[in-house]
Order: sequence, then structure tokens, then C-alpha cells
Amino acid sequence: MKKILSVLTFAALMATSSYADIARVEMGAGAWMQTPSGSAYYNATLGGSNVMKESQDTSAYVWALVKHPIPVVPNLRLEYVNIASEGVASGTWGGNTASGKSTLDMQQIDVIPYYNILDNTFWTTLDLGLDVKMVNLDYKIASASYDYKKTVPIPMGYARVRVQIPTTGLGLEGDIKYISNGTSTFSDARAKVDYTFKSFPIVQPAVEVGYRVQKIKIDESSVDIKTDIDFSGIYAGLMLRF
Repeated sequence: MKKILSVLTFAALMATSSYADIARVEMGAGAWMQTPSGSAYYNATLGGSNVMKESQDTSAYVWALVKHPIPVVPNLRLEYVNIASEGVASGTWGGNTASGKSTLDMQQIDVIPYYNILDNTFWTTLDLGLDVKMVNLDYKIASASYDYKKTVPIPMGYARVRVQIPTTGLGLEGDIKYISNGTSTFSDARAKVDYTFKSFPIVQPAVEVGYRVQKIKIDESSVDIKTDIDFSGIYAGLMLRF
């Protein structure tokens, strides 16, 4: 009887472990201490330009992912971050010639359907997918009464690699989103370390610390804007794993 109970207990534990591995929900939130650098040129005919101030700004971010066991249907990851920065603008804007302080606000929403190529195989996870980044752009120059708003969808390739350190709660992870046509490039890359507190049975809290770099380069003759801007810095946050 004891042997039967032992076998049943082992089978139940294995089933629970397998389910947790193939069906999972994670979410996190934190702050990205990013520093902008670079410049932008708007409307080459009129000569408007903007140089970013290299001063650190704290941007809030949130993310969540849902992994499921349904074949063919991709898993889903959602992300949000709001980047705000200041610069110095000069030129002609909306018919007004001015020079002074400018503000750039970019709300970014990422919708990422992805597939698990490796799922904790030898403690390694590999995800590949597509990121559709919706950028809500708001650029203002108070002295020229100029306010430019636009929503731009940006499709990018997505890859994520994670290595779980055996017998510990430590994990190493990196991901990148990227698109380029040779003259214009948009990339968003992160590398982090996290620690999961596994003493909780259902909901496992965790902390994450990493570094994020976002590059925006636009050099197209068909548009009125050219940019070469970087946002980079350390981020840290809290996570929950279900």
C-alpha cells in the first residue's frame, strides 16, 4: 500500500510540475532610469532641429506574459513603457521661427505573439516571435506653440533567451526586438538577472535588475523627420509568477 501511495504521489508531483511548465502567467512592473542622447531633424525644407538633453529620466514600465499548452496558437506577451525627455529646439515650426525647450513623450505598447522553441530544456528557454510596437508620439515646443502628435505601428522581430541556474532561484535573461531596412533602424534590447522566491506554493514573487537600450534611427527621403536617438539605462522591478 505504501508503494502504491508513493507511486501516486510521485505521479501527481510530476503532473503538477509538467502543467506548471507548459501553462504559466507572469507579470512585472518597475522603473527604467534611462538617459536620452542624440538629435532629430524635422521638416528638412524649413530646417527645424532638436538636440536631446542628456539628463536621466525615470520611466515606468509594466509587462505580462501568458503561456499555454494549445498547439499552433502562439503565446502572448504584452509590454508598456512611457519615455519622456527634454531637448533644445531651433528652427521654423508650424510657421513660427523659435528656439527653446522641447519635450518628447513616447508611449509604447508592445503586443508580442511568440512560440517556445526551447522550454526550459537543460535549463534554457528560447522564444521567437513578432513584436508589434505601437508608439504614441507627442513632440512639443512651447515657444513656437508647436505640438506634433502621431501614432506609429512598428513591426519587429522578437527573440528571447533565458537560462535558469539549477537549484537556485536565479535566472539570466536577454531579449531583443529589431527591424531595419538599411537606412532606418529601430531596436530595443535588454539583459537582466532575476531572483524568484520559491518558498511560496502558488504565487512566487521575484525581483529583476537589468539594462535596456533603445535605438531609433530614421533616415528616409520620403518623410519629414530624421532621427538618431538612443535611450539607455538600468531598470529594476518586481515580478509575480503563477
